[in-house]
Amino acid sequence: MKKNVQNIGLIGAGAWGKNHLRNLHNMGSLRCVLETSKNVTGQRKSEFPDVEFTNDEKSFLNNPGIKGVVIAAPAEKHYELTKKCLLAGKDVMVEKPLALKVEEGKELIEIAEKNKRVLMVGHILQYHSAVIKLKEMIDDGELGQIRYIYSNRLNIGKLRTEENVLWSFAPHDISLIIMFMDGEEPIKVETHGGSYINKDIFDTTLTTIEFKNGVKGHVFVSWLHPFKEQKLVVVGSEKMIVFDDISKEKLFIYPHKIRWEKGKIPVAKKADFITLDLELKQPLEEELKHFVTCVETRKKPKTDGIEGLTVLKVLEKAQKKL
Repeated sequence: MKKNVQNIGLIGAGAWGKNHLRNLHNMGSLRCVLETSKNVTGQRKSEFPDVEFTNDEKSFLNNPGIKGVVIAAPAEKHYELTKKCLLAGKDVMVEKPLALKVEEGKELIEIAEKNKRVLMVGHILQYHSAVIKLKEMIDDGELGQIRYIYSNRLNIGKLRTEENVLWSFAPHDISLIIMFMDGEEPIKVETHGGSYINKDIFDTTLTTIEFKNGVKGHVFVSWLHPFKEQKLVVVGSEKMIVFDDISKEKLFIYPHKIRWEKGKIPVAKKADFITLDLELKQPLEEELKHFVTCVETRKKPKTDGIEGLTVLKVLEKAQKKL
């Protein structure tokens, strides 16, 4: 097996960045970590004593050994850090969202294209084995005509003060729904929500979307929920499929049918669900491998800047409705 070159830098080794650190280290791709927190750096150094850490942004950006950068910093820093890395000649994979404003996202895409740099957005679920299989089933027509897609991403957990639940939870599912619609941008977005812990920080939102082909859907997210639920449902004319990321079995197929009795009375004919046996791989590892491959081969990422911008447009429209 070809050994990876240590040419990937990581910005941020905190709550989520530590997972990037572990995977990049295990892959043999990690060159250096930029982390400004002394506490975080101290803890990570004890866990990964052979990894180079720095708090000097300038030296990090000027390091010729770093060809690609993974950004796992807070969302409000994504635009600034991505821009700096692109202008420094680095390929970039930035965690979701791409930026906090559509105009910023457009600028990053333009900079990447002008400088012939790879720009990838961390929409991790697109690299999930079950999601890849579900997309294949949709494309093969196994579900029939798609009618409706919806998701619930609910939990009682970390309450954020720097971003609301829409920006924290919803990008995952918005990205998936757009992928299932072959990258098409919704023609209509509506959102309602409630803020109960901190004023103006929404704890729960319900976003409805509609595509020009008539497919509709909704994304319900909340961090004020009694239990954890991560489900996405695709309703087709022939079959319905549930992607349950909490369950051991990830995909549940419901081959329910609607029959018309006497030509005018619709009756649901229920059928038992079946599960699919899948070879499950770690989505984050697969995502990072994809980025490393794009850095080495100049291949366009699956979740490139354009895909990230489409999701960002939906988020911005939803935020305005709130």
